[in-house]
Amino acid sequence: MVAHGLGKRFGDLWALRDLDLDVAPGTVLGLLGHNGAGKTTAIRILTTLSEPTTGTASVAGLDVVGQAAAVRRRIGVASQQATVDGLMSARLNLEMVGRLHRLGKGEARRRADELLERLDLTDAGSRLVKTFSGGMRRRLDLAACLVSAPEVLFLDEPTTGLDPRSRNDLWEMLRSLVRDGTTVILTTQYLEEADRLADDIVVLDHGVSVAHGTPTELKAQIGNDRLDVKVVHADQLPMAADVLRGYSSKAPSFDEDLLTVSIALNDGTRLIDVVRTLDDAGVDAVDMNRREATLDDVFLTLTAPKRGSEFAQSVVDESTTSTESVSV
Repeated sequence: MVAHGLGKRFGDLWALRDLDLDVAPGTVLGLLGHNGAGKTTAIRILTTLSEPTTGTASVAGLDVVGQAAAVRRRIGVASQQATVDGLMSARLNLEMVGRLHRLGKGEARRRADELLERLDLTDAGSRLVKTFSGGMRRRLDLAACLVSAPEVLFLDEPTTGLDPRSRNDLWEMLRSLVRDGTTVILTTQYLEEADRLADDIVVLDHGVSVAHGTPTELKAQIGNDRLDVKVVHADQLPMAADVLRGYSSKAPSFDEDLLTVSIALNDGTRLIDVVRTLDDAGVDAVDMNRREATLDDVFLTLTAPKRGSEFAQSVVDESTTSTESVSV
């Protein structure tokens, strides 16, 4: 899958702009971003549901505008909400999808049975889908996307609303699909999900790609060793940030709900020195935690609306000078 300069404008608003992608077969690309960042817009263009304002894209070697019908025959799409019919059984849902993909009656039935077994739904195959749990319905929705054996699978926040066990089960199923050669494009707001599944990640902010790379590379960009400092009151967050800037070359990130400031520590920093400096400045720090960076840190740093924006801009500048596309 390849995209060059992909953009979508609604009136004066650019929902997506200048997106470049180059995704190898049998890999997982994670698209990260806050609500409204452009993830779903990108998916809609790549799945032929919306035409781009600028740029070009091809999926499975086919142009998404000029060869839209052929693209649809080669992809599977799971949107944020499950689309299977609750008034039909699981098996009939899959057989119906197979017939819509022009499979013969016998082939559609065989494919349905195969997918029910693969996704551990055989025992529930004859039950009405409306009786399914959220996790079972999500697995059936994934099975419906796989009936046509798609070359490329698009998943728009596939684990939203699932419990931890169902989420882990779905992750394992996706790993199995990728091992068999399926290419997966995944949008998610669960950063652990992207960290565990994605071979490469693109971070979108206000419709623009602000960073890309493997999970390890992105975490290294913001510093591998992090320090979280919790204060008593929100009005002490700016003061704590000012103190902590002396121990980091990167802008701090904030969590106002948890009353914490996070920084990437400079090499050789001693915690005792940080504690003394905070105390001398009159900052009432009630907790400190030194840890390795996570994708949550990457996300908060790159998509912070105000604080941390200078660093986000520096990453954009570095990205545009170093490469023109995302290679998975």
